[in-house]
Amino acid sequence: MKAREITIGGLLTALSILIPLAFGGVLGIVIPPFSATLASHVPVMLAMLISPSTAVFVGIGSAIGFLIKLGPIIAARAAVHAAFGYVGAKMIQKGYSFPVALAAILPIHAVLEAVVVMPFGFDFYKAFVVIGIGTMIHHTIDSLIAIAVFYALNPILRLRPINTRS
Repeated sequence: MKAREITIGGLLTALSILIPLAFGGVLGIVIPPFSATLASHVPVMLAMLISPSTAVFVGIGSAIGFLIKLGPIIAARAAVHAAFGYVGAKMIQKGYSFPVALAAILPIHAVLEAVVVMPFGFDFYKAFVVIGIGTMIHHTIDSLIAIAVFYALNPILRLRPINTRS
């Protein structure tokens, strides 16, 4: 791993921890039992452009931030960021564009977040309809933010090209 990748990955990890800690109440949306913090997926989505290991590390950072701020159920949901980040990063390595990778990992993200809450006593409806669909909406909003941030920062950071394969 290059120093540049470690530096950008460290900054994204710091953001993934900071977003729930600093903005959990401000950017938080709660529709019980679903909750979302807008922009919380953006650091891991951007980390997918660096490498699979960076995406996993940033996803773990997100889980730590949510564990500190909101407890184990939300932290378990946030731990899923490492899994979908890895899959998305591998797709980008194989030449898929950033938007295509973000769209492809949406169902993975939603299903994993629904599955991970079931051991905490969530029934099928609350897990798959409320959490799953809520996650799909949240993922879509954060994907749009991540694409906008990518276009804004790419001249500086020189991340992977956005349109390599559709």
